Amino acid sequence: MKQVYTPSKKVLENYANVLVNFALGGGRGISTGDVVQLAVPDIATPLALELQNAVLKAGGHPLVRIVPSNFDKDFFAYADTAQLTFFPEDYLREKAKMLDHTVSIIADINPTELADVDPKKIMESREAKYPYREWLFAKEHRGEFSWTLGLWGTQAKADIVGLSLEDYWEQIIHACYLDAKDPIAEWKRLSGLQIEIKERLNALEIDHIHIEGEDVDLIVKLGANRAWKTGSGCNIPSFEHFTSPDWRGTQGWITFNQPLYRYGNIIEGIKLKFKDGLVVEFSATKGEKILKDMLSTRNADKLGEFSLTDKRLSRITHPMAETLYDENIGGPFGNTHVAVGMAYKDCYKGKASTVSEEQWIEMGYNNSSVHTDIVSTTNRTATATLIDGTELVIYKDGMFVL
Repeated sequence: MKQVYTPSKKVLENYANVLVNFALGGGRGISTGDVVQLAVPDIATPLALELQNAVLKAGGHPLVRIVPSNFDKDFFAYADTAQLTFFPEDYLREKAKMLDHTVSIIADINPTELADVDPKKIMESREAKYPYREWLFAKEHRGEFSWTLGLWGTQAKADIVGLSLEDYWEQIIHACYLDAKDPIAEWKRLSGLQIEIKERLNALEIDHIHIEGEDVDLIVKLGANRAWKTGSGCNIPSFEHFTSPDWRGTQGWITFNQPLYRYGNIIEGIKLKFKDGLVVEFSATKGEKILKDMLSTRNADKLGEFSLTDKRLSRITHPMAETLYDENIGGPFGNTHVAVGMAYKDCYKGKASTVSEEQWIEMGYNNSSVHTDIVSTTNRTATATLIDGTELVIYKDGMFVL
């Protein structure tokens, strides 16, 4: 499988180096003897080679998995319920025990491949495999596993956003500092700026945040012992600051001006209304049935994440038709995004590995097989109300004002 434009070998070497020696290990890279799974679509095989070589040079053990394109449609067409929900427990449990890190590359050559598939079948299959993800989450909370995501540019995604494939790749290269003399040094510099903002946020004892603008009037309750997190390697690139709130305290409404690309479909003009933490009303100008099916999945009608991106940090200047990038876009007003579904348990100020499932529920951390980020890039103001009742504007005109 070929495409018209492929970045230079030097760019791909830099990309692999950033993913393996910065992104994994929470900004520290891998250690000698670590087992690293590399899940790469077939069109991105040139990057798979550089990832393998980066792992080898770092003393790790690469497990290369080349993922074939255009298989999913037939799988969902022919699989019955038993096949959709098949869970190879013994195999996946041993795999989870063995892996120290995973690098996953997104490379979508056919974004509408699953457009004619019933979304319920897709979500049923995802739900059945959720225990494997929970095993890896548990390892992550113990500091024994890390993961990262990267993007391979494809003509199909470039066409959606009106860019040439080369210009689409330029967005990736620029956003990831792949054209820098020392990309990892640039990431470490940026990480320092992100940590400064994170520490200021975490120093505030915030009860709730009120987000106001032409397309939003939303209250998000943080909950006790919530920590703000920022780019630590889990996504490359990542310019956001986010937390997982107490879902029960979400009130109000929000409209999203950016499309959502999900399950082979495009959902546009999404509006969600929350009452006592639940999505009680929803609409979309396009793809509303898909949105309905998604929200009907277990606990997918509750907030799992709230995020703000400071336009001064982001190097993404154009929509990319890919959540990994669109949730980190800068532009004139930065962006706000929320995720319905799964909460991030590492947004707990204590030691996540010591918390029981009952305690997570008591603290209002949502648990779901779904985690769907939805993005708005319009102007808005975020005002924090502290525990003592003090009100403080923390975000305005696309920037943190701390």
